[in-house]
Amino acid sequence: MKENTAIFGAGCFWCTEACFAELNGVISVKPGFSGGHVKNPSYEQVCTGNTGHAEVAQIIYDADLLSFKELLKVFWFIHDPTQLNRQGNDIGTHYRSAIFFHDEIQRKEAEAYKKTLNEQKVWEQPVVTEISKFEDFYPAEAYHNNYLENNPENMYCQAVVRPKLERFKHAFASQINR
Repeated sequence: MKENTAIFGAGCFWCTEACFAELNGVISVKPGFSGGHVKNPSYEQVCTGNTGHAEVAQIIYDADLLSFKELLKVFWFIHDPTQLNRQGNDIGTHYRSAIFFHDEIQRKEAEAYKKTLNEQKVWEQPVVTEISKFEDFYPAEAYHNNYLENNPENMYCQAVVRPKLERFKHAFASQINR
């Protein structure tokens, strides 16, 4: 097994975690924060927009079973990368679309994929996903882990997370854990 790490910001980390956790080859997904200037921020601090952090998912995966390019395909499917500093009604820089690359291979693959999406005009608006060098990852508070699974009756989970997860499962049925 060849473990590797990807860090993606795709809006609310509850949605991102729920989708990536279903993929074959994913070892673990942890919600947290990256891309800011405050060390060990709390969820409440990040939500103010003053820390510079994005809500992200740290994805540990088996690179022998799942490639970074396959993760990118999921990443761009599960959110709207044309929305600057928001996803739907979730507004703020902490909801930005972001990839925090760990090496030059990840950087090149992310930039090439983004360029292709823009050239092919997959969306009417250009992709605004930030592609930045990974610096730090700060895990979110424990209650954010497996949020959908632990809070299925939560209204946000019912209205946003669950429908997004179901669309993802339908589109990637051959690649999800059974």
